[in-house]
Amino acid sequence: MRTESDYLGSMVIPADALYGIHSLRAQHNFPDTTPFQIEWYKAMGITKLACYLTYKEFVKALKEDSEVSLKDFQIIGDDVIDSLIASSKEVVEGKHYDQFIVPAIQGGAGTSINMNVNEIIANLSLISLGHKPGSYKIIDPIEHANVFQSTNDVVPTALKVATLKLLVELEESINNLRFRVEEQEKKHRGDLRIGYTQMQAAVPSSWGQLFSTYSEALSRDWWRVSKCFERIKVVNLGGGAIGTGIGTPRFFIMEVVNQLQRLASLPITRSENLVDATSNLDSFVEIHATLKAHAVNLEKMVSDLRLMASDIARNQLSIPKRQVGSSIMPGKVNPVIAEYVVSVSHRVYSNDQLISGLCGQGTLDLNAYVPMIGHALLDSLKLLISANNTLAANMIQGIEVDTDRASELLFMNPSITTALLPHIGFNKASILANIMKSDGLNIFEANEKLKLIDDSKLREIVKSENLLKLGFSMKEI
Repeated sequence: MRTESDYLGSMVIPADALYGIHSLRAQHNFPDTTPFQIEWYKAMGITKLACYLTYKEFVKALKEDSEVSLKDFQIIGDDVIDSLIASSKEVVEGKHYDQFIVPAIQGGAGTSINMNVNEIIANLSLISLGHKPGSYKIIDPIEHANVFQSTNDVVPTALKVATLKLLVELEESINNLRFRVEEQEKKHRGDLRIGYTQMQAAVPSSWGQLFSTYSEALSRDWWRVSKCFERIKVVNLGGGAIGTGIGTPRFFIMEVVNQLQRLASLPITRSENLVDATSNLDSFVEIHATLKAHAVNLEKMVSDLRLMASDIARNQLSIPKRQVGSSIMPGKVNPVIAEYVVSVSHRVYSNDQLISGLCGQGTLDLNAYVPMIGHALLDSLKLLISANNTLAANMIQGIEVDTDRASELLFMNPSITTALLPHIGFNKASILANIMKSDGLNIFEANEKLKLIDDSKLREIVKSENLLKLGFSMKEI
């Protein structure tokens, strides 16, 4: 065991632990068991790496400037800064994540996040130089690992890096799902079905048209997500505690974001107003609104398909059987993929309310709730990616439509008479619809009984290509 101290007192820590007193205090203070998002942890590593590399450039520039005196400026040695660089690269790779002991739900605006990473990097660096963890007189988590940084610029910047990377994945997952839906749209372009309004049979439609509504919605989702990059790419790294840059060299402020952009291969830019970027988190609210819209479209789509595949819908459409559905009812299979997506959507809705509320809780120059905001945002992104991926792989591409059964049900349903309105009018069409319903006849059998329209004309009107035309021309009457 080893003992570490801060200005609040001392604590005993396992001798080989990479975390330190700041992390352990946070673990004791925040009795949550929700894991911190590993994507954010990795992004903290790359943000720290950018800071260390920029520091090295800064020192090089100082040494080359003959007009600058280094007599009163304490410079971190090359061996130390190089060890910090190497250690931060290990965090970027997700290594030592088990040493990150601060939970997702916490207080302190992210100070515990920053200090846990600082301690991991500092202790890794100590070990690499042949020292024991906790030898902070040699490499200190604050003096060295946190050089020219603040929790208030590093943590939200890392959150945006993690968000940007997941947005790339989300875009890809939406496009893949859209491709699967478009396959169904093309496959069933001319296959007829009953169109419904308010859960009641309404007018003839097609399965292709139904799937087209989903592909169009996913296209809008993709477009909106692509715009999120512009909203979230602006960071406050270098701004320090509240964005004024106090205590930070101007060289560092001007260069560190460029360094991060190169390392992350992301379109990250420094805010023109670092104080605003530190104080206001409305960009998170804006992009999460896009995530919520995507969740709404996913819920609508799977709810429709689940209903159409239900026993109630008389087996016109079937979805893949993914797992046994009951421990007591033999042969039962449930629409589990659709249910998963609905559950994901509602989690996103709740995250949206949480993010909006906590972003509004920012006070004056800082928002204390960045950890919870970030956790909810990354949670929504990962859940939506998973929903898109399982939908594409485990549901959409396996959908089968019984086109013969769907056509049969359409011609048995009184809603088909809507197609005759331009030809025989509403009142005669209503008579035809009523006898279809009362006598259980299809439209051809009912018309044979009533003789309201020539049979050959009727059969021409209800051909798939004619029913699916947009409106009618007078030549067709």
